[in-house]
Amino acid sequence: MRENVRSLTAKVGLPRIIIAGFFLLLIVAAGCFQMDLVQLLSDCIRRWGMYGVLALAMVPAVQCGIGLNFGISMGIVGGLLGGAIVIEFNLSRIPALMEIHPLLAMWVGILIAILIGVVLAAGIGWLYGLLLNRVKGSEMTVTTYVGFSIIAFMNIMWTILPFQTGELIYPNAGQGLRNTISLADSFSGVMSDTFAIRPGGLEIPTGMLLFFFLMCFLVWLFMRSKTGLAMSAAGANPSFAKANGINVNKMRLLSVVMSTWLGAVGILVYQQGFGFMQLYMAPNNMTLPTVSAILIGGAAVNKASISHVIIGTILYQSIVTLTPTVMTEMIHMDISEVVRIIISNGMIVYALTRNMKGEGSR
Repeated sequence: MRENVRSLTAKVGLPRIIIAGFFLLLIVAAGCFQMDLVQLLSDCIRRWGMYGVLALAMVPAVQCGIGLNFGISMGIVGGLLGGAIVIEFNLSRIPALMEIHPLLAMWVGILIAILIGVVLAAGIGWLYGLLLNRVKGSEMTVTTYVGFSIIAFMNIMWTILPFQTGELIYPNAGQGLRNTISLADSFSGVMSDTFAIRPGGLEIPTGMLLFFFLMCFLVWLFMRSKTGLAMSAAGANPSFAKANGINVNKMRLLSVVMSTWLGAVGILVYQQGFGFMQLYMAPNNMTLPTVSAILIGGAAVNKASISHVIIGTILYQSIVTLTPTVMTEMIHMDISEVVRIIISNGMIVYALTRNMKGEGSR
């Protein structure tokens, strides 16, 4: 019996077992306080799909030796610009497609936004990758500062970019994009509502989850291709990879570009589920949940897999969804945001210290 327990602990990882146990404890506590468990679980599943692709963006950079991409906001900016362009030209309300079915028009709109976001993010990622190739050994520090810098730069750009539609700009000033932009008339909920099912009142955003799993499958497939294996080899042992004819700098550059455009896709998936597009300082709030999710899933600063993304995202989002709600019910004070910040940062500190000791698991 002890051997079975030890084998399970070694295979799954003690941290994940503890967090899963804490999640079950929260479910029991919510039931004791007669809270709406179905709604809480629906929120956990919805947030899983919303944040999944953003967490997936960490895999290429980690596998290629860049480390945790704290500069994921570089890709997020590309996605935001793609979404803003679709709203500006009303590309999610093309009359011919609206006549066929409104959902089809919305899908075309978000796919155009993704395409534009990917192209912009790939260009940004290429420049970003060139920079990281010049600062080997300090990538995570540099990515953090670059991430903050692009957000500060875009705070200026959002006020001067020549968008004209009233959905985007401030109505009084006539210039400068709003801080929060409603997606109700563009592609809000397009993935979440597609094939959505509600068994027993439990809301499952089937379309969004299927898109997340599709992206996971495509990344998994790529990482097992010749280029993907070369990328992993360049991250695991650069000297050995170079001796075998692999262009390490090229692989690192490719991984950064891939991580950046995945960030662009991820933010659009998140925003359609949220129903709003948030600009200015909002992208800064995406980095810590993304990093902490993949670390909690069992990834290390130099090793990550698709399973870490899937497991880590559902565990992290479930904890940060349930804990503030249950705590607020227990003490009858709204401390949800305080608790969420403590949990988010606490998980990152714990996971990073654990991984620095080499305990990351595949």
